[in-house]
Amino acid sequence: MTTPAAPAADPAFRALVFALALLAALLAGAARAEALKPIQASKHVYYVQGAPGMATKENRAFNSNAAFVVTSEGVLVFDALGTPLLAQELKQAIAAVTRQPIRRVIVSHFHADHFYGLQALQGPGVEIWAHAAGRGSLGNEFTRSRLEQRRRDLAPYVDEKTQLVGADRWLEFKDGPEIRFTFGGLKMRLIDVSGAHSPEDIMLFVEDDGVLLAGDLYFSGRIPFVGQADSKAWLAALDRIEPLAPKMVIPGHGAASRNPKPDIELTRRYLLYLREKMGAAVRDLVPFEEAYKATDWFEFINVPAFEVANRINAYGTYLQMERELLGR
Repeated sequence: MTTPAAPAADPAFRALVFALALLAALLAGAARAEALKPIQASKHVYYVQGAPGMATKENRAFNSNAAFVVTSEGVLVFDALGTPLLAQELKQAIAAVTRQPIRRVIVSHFHADHFYGLQALQGPGVEIWAHAAGRGSLGNEFTRSRLEQRRRDLAPYVDEKTQLVGADRWLEFKDGPEIRFTFGGLKMRLIDVSGAHSPEDIMLFVEDDGVLLAGDLYFSGRIPFVGQADSKAWLAALDRIEPLAPKMVIPGHGAASRNPKPDIELTRRYLLYLREKMGAAVRDLVPFEEAYKATDWFEFINVPAFEVANRINAYGTYLQMERELLGR
């Protein structure tokens, strides 16, 4: 009796398996390309939009935005995304739009989801700019522990090869809250709003296109990450956006908008609510756990990222209100 050939040994079967594997690879590649598809915001400005919520393995840590400005003298990139691999894909997205090389990268602030890709963008002919206060943030214990946490939770997208990269030029803002410059014939402004979301926040206003790259000064369609931020300074920084009268605002998270007021107001209401409730608890000497459980979060509970960010935000604000009460 002849034993039938095993299906794996059949040439037709092997060809089918190979074809299915190739199709899966192509679909995976297409999904990656789609994830970082450049969106044109104006004549010169494009951006890629991350997934809502926090960085996870499922979204490949792609939960923040990055933007780039295409000029006749090269490309200016604003933020580097949350992993070296994503930054490599950002380079591919830029190459799909222009043959111009990347000449400058500006970091809005040194939170993991905005600068871990820098190592893939740095190199000859590329200059990295960031706020001078970023030196302290880059070297502090929180930033180092954050990298270790992400290496554990987001491997293989963040791993032992992921390194913390600083700036080639640290911006001092000695002559005022703005640095004006021209890049590729376009007038631009760097706006110092440090101490709001982080100690080193900067926004970039591309004047000729009327596009504001706001970093994490407000979050579109999700709860902002407050952490240890100074919410009082953050509220003051939000007031800096309207006088610019931008035609388009691209936040650090979420969709760009020609009418950013509702999202800015969501961020404002949330910060004010945190300050109201946690401030009252501090003044009445109510412990944080008790205050957190007693607070009605109904207005914000269904907003994306609430579950993962709200408790951290509330605790950070509680500590902030203690410092303010003590005059620190």
